[in-house]
Amino acid sequence: MRQTTGLEPEQGHRVIEIGAVELIDRELTGEVFHAYINPQRKIDEGALQVHGIDEDFLADKPLFGDISDNFVAFIRDAELVIHNAPFDVAFLDRELSLLPDSVPRISELCKVTDSLALARHKYPGQKNSLDALCRRFDVDNSVRELHGALLDAEILAEVYLAMTGGQTVLFANPQEQEIETGAALKFESLPAGRPRLKVVPASAQELDEHERMMAVIAASAD
Repeated sequence: MRQTTGLEPEQGHRVIEIGAVELIDRELTGEVFHAYINPQRKIDEGALQVHGIDEDFLADKPLFGDISDNFVAFIRDAELVIHNAPFDVAFLDRELSLLPDSVPRISELCKVTDSLALARHKYPGQKNSLDALCRRFDVDNSVRELHGALLDAEILAEVYLAMTGGQTVLFANPQEQEIETGAALKFESLPAGRPRLKVVPASAQELDEHERMMAVIAASAD
């Protein structure tokens, strides 16, 4: 998640804060990336009212180029989950394009998942802002009086886990399947040489015991 000086990167607005938390196997690892950035320009009043970060506070902070290597290393080959991803990605791509060295675009560095698009697919016609999703999933965001990049990332992580926590199909044909959240899962064949699961059929005695148990259950239900 990021905060900016305004709404339009094409008009010269810049990123002033980046915050990200790491999830592995649906668990927070405790690894985070967080940086305030000197944008070398004025902050729009509307943006200031949203995040409360002023130019005096940012005056002694590093430039984007000073933190770019660490940021790129943190996101490379990962999956970024961003609420309203096109907005954030446009700003980050703009910042990367201004660096003296050629740096790939965000989509070339990592996979991007838009949690807002995911929520709109799952809950069409409903409010799907981060605050609305917090209410829907009973995620505590009471400390979120102003938007902060790292706080927003932590809240989004909790919302995303709740929103994607439904049961998925365990066995399917090797075609791309659509799960409840609208995100695609790919089922791939086992690699060559890997042993397949051994199928052990039930014995005649086990089948007889199963039939007797089913009979007991049916009798108790009458």
